[in-house]
Amino acid sequence: MTRVIGLISGTSVDGIDAALVDISGTGFDLQVEFVAGATYPYQDDLRKRILAVCAGQAISMAELAELDDAIAIAFAQAAQNIQVDHQPATLIGSHGQTVYHRPAGVGDRENTSPRHCLGYTLQLGRGAVIAQLTGITTVNNFRVADIAAGGQGAPLVSPVDAALFSHPQEARCIQNIGGIGNITYLPPRQDSQPDHWLEKIRGWDTGPGNSLLDLAVQYLTNGTKTYDENGSWAASGTPCHALVEHWLEQEYFHLPPPKSTGRELFGVDYLQECIKDSEPYQLNSADLLATLTELTAVSIVHNYRSFLPKLPERVFLCGGGSRNLYLKNRLQQLLEPVPVLTTDEVGLSADFKEAIAFAVLAYWRQLGFPGNLPTVTGASKRVLLGEINFSQ
Repeated sequence: MTRVIGLISGTSVDGIDAALVDISGTGFDLQVEFVAGATYPYQDDLRKRILAVCAGQAISMAELAELDDAIAIAFAQAAQNIQVDHQPATLIGSHGQTVYHRPAGVGDRENTSPRHCLGYTLQLGRGAVIAQLTGITTVNNFRVADIAAGGQGAPLVSPVDAALFSHPQEARCIQNIGGIGNITYLPPRQDSQPDHWLEKIRGWDTGPGNSLLDLAVQYLTNGTKTYDENGSWAASGTPCHALVEHWLEQEYFHLPPPKSTGRELFGVDYLQECIKDSEPYQLNSADLLATLTELTAVSIVHNYRSFLPKLPERVFLCGGGSRNLYLKNRLQQLLEPVPVLTTDEVGLSADFKEAIAFAVLAYWRQLGFPGNLPTVTGASKRVLLGEINFSQ
């Protein structure tokens, strides 16, 4: 059994999720025991700097290096803190902080052919620094190998979902709702040929999760609040379905998988477009939040109905959005009669599932087991994910 720490800060940039887990087994036959989990918020100044870079603010190379250092130190501190009162870990899997993600096939330079453009992704928080500060071998930079193999570099959690949530008779969807939403579709694991089963697994980014909701709350409260707790503010409003239908025309929602996205698309500029679109409807603040929440819910269901081979028997939510009761209820209503649950109900923390996933990916990297799924990311082959940084 190996004790591993998983670390991630997602597109919401609300803090570092740390999970301490014990892992045993090989390949997709794993046993994972959740020991502890905690979220360590960024200091306000650091969070503002990260959000500014994510929004496209230009910085110097010296400032970028300083930001990279600050994030690595914050991640190392999270790793140290999660071990207090527990037996120490021997391995860390750190996703880092994404500040830029350009999927394969999306050109961003003049005269670049979009269909011949490699993907690019940048996660700050160097693994070598984390390893030295903690004294623990650290695996990081998980996405770049998949991108080099022609993949999207996202989502990477689908093979972990396959290992932890598959069912012998039941088709399931694991729906993460972080800043961006992503899905893993798991067909029944009854096939006697594992490779045949793996080829049927699907996964992709569905679009906005909490990103537009959190940005809207910050905009509406002049920064005094960062999110809509339980979705109660949105629940007091009335969604404008005409706006949702208009927003759903966005090209990303209609692209077939594999596909991935981020704040580069569903960020501040997109929210401002949404606010401008809403002006003729004279929505109040609660109505605007209800409408943006409806976009998240409807876009998820649109992805299911458009791109899945069939609807699952059950949907399991995870990530911060799984605690948004209004959003969860809307998904349940839109997907009836499919039950919408959380991963808590099958024994794995919905709050820390993503951090747990990167602990597993680090464990796989140490064993030399490929961590991606080409049917999900679009990579040309299965590859080892992550760079290993030894502490000495």
